[in-house]
Amino acid sequence: MRIKFGTDGWRGVIARDFTFDNLSIVAQATMDYLIREGLAEKGLVVGYDRRFMSRQFAERVVEVAVGNGLKVYLTDGFAPTPAVSWAVRHLGAGGGVMITASHNPPEYNGFKIKEAFGGSARPSITKKVEDIVETNISSQRRIEEAPFAGLLAAGKVEMIDAKASYFSQLASYVDLDLIKKTGIPVVADPMYGAGGGCFPELLPGIAEIHGTENPCFGGQAPEPTEEHLAELSALVGGGSYRVGLALDGDADRIGAVDETGEFFSSHRIFTVILRHLYERKGMRGGVAKTVSTTSMINALCDKYGLALYETPIGFKHICELMLDHDILMGGEESGGLGVKGHIPERDGILMGLLLLESMAMTGKGLRQLLNETMDEIGYFYYRRNDIAIDNVSKEKLIGRLKAGGIDTIAARRVARENFRDGFKFFFADGSWLLIRPSGTEPVLRLYSESNDPAVVDELLKAGREIAGV
Repeated sequence: MRIKFGTDGWRGVIARDFTFDNLSIVAQATMDYLIREGLAEKGLVVGYDRRFMSRQFAERVVEVAVGNGLKVYLTDGFAPTPAVSWAVRHLGAGGGVMITASHNPPEYNGFKIKEAFGGSARPSITKKVEDIVETNISSQRRIEEAPFAGLLAAGKVEMIDAKASYFSQLASYVDLDLIKKTGIPVVADPMYGAGGGCFPELLPGIAEIHGTENPCFGGQAPEPTEEHLAELSALVGGGSYRVGLALDGDADRIGAVDETGEFFSSHRIFTVILRHLYERKGMRGGVAKTVSTTSMINALCDKYGLALYETPIGFKHICELMLDHDILMGGEESGGLGVKGHIPERDGILMGLLLLESMAMTGKGLRQLLNETMDEIGYFYYRRNDIAIDNVSKEKLIGRLKAGGIDTIAARRVARENFRDGFKFFFADGSWLLIRPSGTEPVLRLYSESNDPAVVDELLKAGREIAGV
């Protein structure tokens, strides 16, 4: 099979694509890359989540790394991805590997590469690793390895508590004492993932559901979207809690539930935290967002006079901007958000703490904070539809859209287009429709936003008609 890195890492179905043999090939290519770049001598951090066989897959990466002469720092248990990324930077390692498939369904596992700066490997780097994989396969490159047994005793592997230094970093970024003092009733849902226990450890007294280990994730993908957070919403809506915080499988993405028990999307979270950083923490810098992210961010940047950068979908693009520019905050529609003064990485746990800090400083709930902002910049309504589509139909659709000629959608004249990632159509009233066929799945994604929810529905319906689905 051909090894292909997606928006963040290489992923596959366990035992079909994600096998020990394929993992060994990818691990060897990664070590070859680190050696060629002069990074191997700084060591490698290896971490893993709670997915089926993640510990064993991590040990296999360790065997290949040590077989290639690298010193390895292995987490002493499952760990959130941002904690592993922070460990790479904190230890001055040459890179890191995280075994996780993030928010994918339970049958998947994956391999994320972390660069020395403490963030996901940039596209140029994963392309180099992919090329090495192809070369190694064609040349029948031998997998260099050392049996895991005895590596600890030999000093080739050092076990580390990745959470310790990471939690210290979070405590320096957010006023945990203030949050504790205000006593906000909080319930957390790590969705059986690697973020289990993190919020209660940082803020004793926080309630937690789905914090135990369950490689099947309760029978659903560990993705903090509205349809997956019914129990969390019911708990908050019942009046016992004022806010609910949810993490995905490796804790680098966040979802939330506001004081009314309603799902609080990543767009709303991005908006509330950006205002919090600017107005209450006095932080400054540009803002980066992906093409599918809410226009509320554009409106806030206009209000504050902040530079706004737009990227294709995938936090790796935001990471590159954070490395090259003074970026205050960057975020994407799927719940991945990162901030200045930390690491150029998505961090669901830090975002949850910043939401709590904003509540503690103002005495207001998330819905109140959002409404305050929208009273100033306007009200925005957003929806996304995911539709199954076969690859033949998908390719035909892409061809039609690339050919252009769509001047009117849902009886509205197209004011301008943005085909940076997918096919985005803007209208005179600020509404927009994004038609984006997935590059890796037989899925068509339709996104729309407007100041009128009825218009959102009309545009999404029109999007389906254009696609013929």
